[in-house]
Amino acid sequence: ELTRQSMSTVHVQIDIDAAPRAVWETVMDPGRLGEWVTIHRSVKVKSTDPCEPGARMDQVLHILGVSFKVHWTLESVVAPRHAEWHGRGPALSRALISYKLTGNPDGSTKFDYVNEFHPPGGALGSVASRVLIGHVPEREAHESLARLKQLLES
Repeated sequence: ELTRQSMSTVHVQIDIDAAPRAVWETVMDPGRLGEWVTIHRSVKVKSTDPCEPGARMDQVLHILGVSFKVHWTLESVVAPRHAEWHGRGPALSRALISYKLTGNPDGSTKFDYVNEFHPPGGALGSVASRVLIGHVPEREAHESLARLKQLLES
């Protein structure tokens, strides 16, 4: 059982001048992750439909000079409004990524991105991960969403 103290959470939101469906089709396409996710290096999709609950993919991410693989499973999806991916990384680390898309009255989209990272080793691992990577995940999330906005608005 993971405690709230043993995880770090990044929550970033951005308004994108594009319809929710266009944002959804971009963020849910594994082949387009490299266009907007700053720490993304590669992905191998393990499912015929990457937008169906239970879909699986292996992603290689790169932070602070280190590449590592995360095994993702799409746990819940309500197209085109919500998706939740659960990931297993190195050394028993776990992650959860949530996308929430809300249509604004002007036709644009509010995109909420949440990333919960559960390092191995409980609270001690959490302290070590904060010392080692600090605010990198939050900075990368902001940069990734800025890239997504630029991609969809150009």
